[in-house]
Amino acid sequence: MKRRLGISLYPEHSTIQRDKAYIDLAYRYGFERIFTCLLSAKKPKDEIVREYKEIVMYAKDKGFEVILDVAPSVFDQLGISYDELDFFADIGASGIRLDVGFDGAKEAMLTFNPQQLAIEINMSNNVAYLDNIVTYQPNLPYLYGCHNFYPQKGTGLPYDFFVACCQRFKKYGLRTAAFVTSQHGTIGPWDINDGLCTLEMHRHLPIDVQAKHLFATNLIDDVIIGNAYASEEELKALSQINKYQLEINVETLDNTSMIEETIMFKEQHFRRGDITHDVVRSTEVRKKYGQYEIAVHDQKDFHKGDILIGNNQFGKYKGELQIALTDISDERKNKVASIVENEMILLDFILPWTKFRLRKKGRNE
Repeated sequence: MKRRLGISLYPEHSTIQRDKAYIDLAYRYGFERIFTCLLSAKKPKDEIVREYKEIVMYAKDKGFEVILDVAPSVFDQLGISYDELDFFADIGASGIRLDVGFDGAKEAMLTFNPQQLAIEINMSNNVAYLDNIVTYQPNLPYLYGCHNFYPQKGTGLPYDFFVACCQRFKKYGLRTAAFVTSQHGTIGPWDINDGLCTLEMHRHLPIDVQAKHLFATNLIDDVIIGNAYASEEELKALSQINKYQLEINVETLDNTSMIEETIMFKEQHFRRGDITHDVVRSTEVRKKYGQYEIAVHDQKDFHKGDILIGNNQFGKYKGELQIALTDISDERKNKVASIVENEMILLDFILPWTKFRLRKKGRNE
């Protein structure tokens, strides 16, 4: 399934001009989704229609898919019915997200709405909610899943629980989404905004590391920035990540040679299928680079996250690239780089046969 990046807008807390400028910037960096929230909209209905329609249509003209977060209170406030979704189609929405669910039969019926709006449901509960909906035979291509975000620090989802929730949705092949937080954004739906992420472990990480982690799980298709407004630097950083293959940033050592940098950064790596506890082994590269001079250097004790390359003393294994998974020592290997501290969480996703690339920290920044 195609993976996408998204932003969030909160028109009731900003201006149309600022939102349009943010849409323009996100469009420039290849973003394709917009989440916007009606839960905190308190203006009269005609004002809400005017503001949201102008913004949503502006985004739609640039090819964004725009989904509005709703709950029963929104329908009551606007005097509309779940059985008539013309209101959302008229303002240009691509779909609605049901922050609060129904009995399963209702959600299934909504996926057959004549306006062909996507119906997105809440993913952040590890219950048989989706299974129940599926028993009522929904129109699956129009059924999406999207996690919550958590504005209060300490309240985001723990990782294992997040995985369990996601697996319920990927079982049916549904499009899934989760939120990352900008370290610069200050706007959200509520007056508390300690960041708007899905996973608590992401709250203080760089935004590109958050997204790389979500994509690495292979459980999330759309990564959305929960708060507004992310900085241009953050949008650019997200635009540069590889959404389909794990890329890990490393810091090289002063003694690292050009040939060692070539092995690290110019080659496609994959972990051998017959794995070991001590290191990730990328062995194909030694066939190509074993003939080159790889002088001995930086061969002391190694620690988790160190990038190692077999040196001239390593015989047939010269040129092999390894990533240390524990503390080891071997004078036949050179330490050539280390994974940047914030990205150590990505090591867990290099499984047997996983394809991965290494990227030099600072490149393209």
